[in-house]
Amino acid sequence: MTVLDASVVIALLDSTDAHHDAARQAVRATVAAGQPLQCSPITLAEILVRPARRGRLPETEHALKQLGIETLHLSTDAASRLALLRAETGMKLPDCCVLLAALQSAAQLITFDDALAKAATRLGLTGPQA
Repeated sequence: MTVLDASVVIALLDSTDAHHDAARQAVRATVAAGQPLQCSPITLAEILVRPARRGRLPETEHALKQLGIETLHLSTDAASRLALLRAETGMKLPDCCVLLAALQSAAQLITFDDALAKAATRLGLTGPQA
C-alpha cells in the first residue's frame, strides 16, 4: 500500500506543476508494483480545495477515482495519535494526517515535501519519498 501526500496528487493533476513528471513516474511505478494508492480524508480535502474554488470539484473527484486513489480512513484513536505526532514532529496537522495514514497501514509514503519526508524517515516509514 502507498499513501500519497497532497503535493504528489496536486502535481499529478496539474500538468503545469514543476513536479508533474516526477509525480507521474512515482505513481506509475507504484501502480505497476501492484500497490494501492491511498490518501487520508484530510489529504483529499486539501487536494480538492482549489478545484472547489474553481467550480471543478466533480471533475477532480472523477479524476481521483480514475487514478484509483482511495480514501484511507483513520483509526478510532486518530485524535490522540495525531496529537502525539504533532507534539513529536512539530509538523502541521494535515502533514500529521499523512504520517498517521502511512503509519497505521504500514504503507510507504510518497511526498515532495522535504520536511514531511524527513519526519517520515525519523518515524521509520519507508518508500519512495519523491
